[in-house]
Amino acid sequence: MLTLLAAPAEPATSAGDAQLVVAALLGIAAVVLLIAWGKVHPFLSLILGAAVLGVVATMAPDKMITSFSAGVGSTVGGVGLLIALGAMIGGLLAESGGADGIVNRVVGRVSGTALPWAMAGVAALIGLPLFFEVGVVLLVPIVLLVSLRTDVPLMKIGIPALAGLSVLHGLVPPHPGPLVAISSLNADLGLTLGLGLIIAIPTVIIAGPVFGNFIARYVPATAPAALLPTRQPATSGGGRRGPGSPDARRDRTPDGSDAGRGRAGDDVDGDLLTDDDLVNPGTGRPGAPVDDSGTETARRAPRFWPAVLTVLLPVVLMLLRAVGELALAEGTFARQALDLVGTPIVALLAGVIVAMFTLGYQAGFSRSQVSSVLGGSLPPIAGILLIVAAGGGFKQVLVDAGVGNLVADAAKDANLSPLLLGWLVAVGIRVATGSATVATITAAGIVAPLAATLDRPEVALLALAVGCGSLFFSHVNDAGFWLVKEYFGLTVGQTIKSWSVLETIISVVGFAGVLLLDLVL
Repeated sequence: MLTLLAAPAEPATSAGDAQLVVAALLGIAAVVLLIAWGKVHPFLSLILGAAVLGVVATMAPDKMITSFSAGVGSTVGGVGLLIALGAMIGGLLAESGGADGIVNRVVGRVSGTALPWAMAGVAALIGLPLFFEVGVVLLVPIVLLVSLRTDVPLMKIGIPALAGLSVLHGLVPPHPGPLVAISSLNADLGLTLGLGLIIAIPTVIIAGPVFGNFIARYVPATAPAALLPTRQPATSGGGRRGPGSPDARRDRTPDGSDAGRGRAGDDVDGDLLTDDDLVNPGTGRPGAPVDDSGTETARRAPRFWPAVLTVLLPVVLMLLRAVGELALAEGTFARQALDLVGTPIVALLAGVIVAMFTLGYQAGFSRSQVSSVLGGSLPPIAGILLIVAAGGGFKQVLVDAGVGNLVADAAKDANLSPLLLGWLVAVGIRVATGSATVATITAAGIVAPLAATLDRPEVALLALAVGCGSLFFSHVNDAGFWLVKEYFGLTVGQTIKSWSVLETIISVVGFAGVLLLDLVL
């Protein structure tokens, strides 16, 4: 969804339009067939699919390799860092017991039927200033744990959360796509923001809780064990107790918390902390937190609000940056300071540092234990990082081959209404390149001359129509597709049935809302 790549000034191939279309279709088909039929790892499948696309499009081998490498490097440098930092916050949140506290509060106050609605609302609120990928890595641990504790199907909770994040990403500033569309079309930012929120509410409801309740019957998702934000404490006999084991169930209180355990610190994750960290030299009791001198310390579960505020800190910092862009003059000290602390990487890094104190040390972890938790949160996401990076490389080969420009050129002379034209152009570029931001920027540039003939409300609706089109049918060339697939433990087919259809519902329902508002305004 978030892209750091720009379309090149000139395509890297002289292939004709028909040849580019065939190349794009064969490249995408190769990825799908290699994964679904050949059982090839997605990372290798994306590399081979990009090669098929480049060869059919007659790209020079050196340009093909350079293009793919640039896409991988740009994706890792942007999205990869965000995923890693978000995973560190998630690791501390889970290992300290902070995630348990949040889940217990949510589960205790919201019934099972209301959980999907609550998740959609929370995701939409967090998604207002947050990039999609950042929101996913921050929300996934809570989504997985809520599903585990309540026995509510994972997709029934996960789809509403994804819907809340995706709708805000495509329709509402300060996300990069909507901001660029508003600038290109000279739309009124406040009016676009207000109309975008009006459209976002019913869109989130239909694509989130309503669709989630339906698709959960057909996609029985099971989260990867390595990504479950549950602690697997060591037993005195050297074994492991899973969250559903008899010992774990016996030690839990009726509300699902771990307060009933009789041994302080018994719930430290042995998978993330080393044996030396977990065993107290004085008593040999596994699981007791110790300081760096080997002295046993008391186990303290982080309080609810410090845990929540720690998770929301990156969100608040990025929101403050957005407020600064709207309210402060460019070049002032306050504006520069907010621009710095609100940068996604800086905001998440600040979140990690704060989490070390409010979650790690507050829970009684020593410095070595905190370091072990941070390091241990990275191996489970290594595969995700590689797959997302390869998706970025595949996307850049598509862009450099000229597929995006082909779609844009084909729509320039179409005799359609501005709203429908903007939506269709964004749909075509989104399906071709996998990038919502590139689709928004390109489509807005194409229909910009038409905006001069429209009144203020119609210009704002045109920007929203472009944003809706940019979310249409995410598939194998979108890094967000692989992010959702890996985090929720889905197959390619299940991801298409759930995530790809979800994105299509958002695009269509959102555009229907644009057309309805156009009749009223």
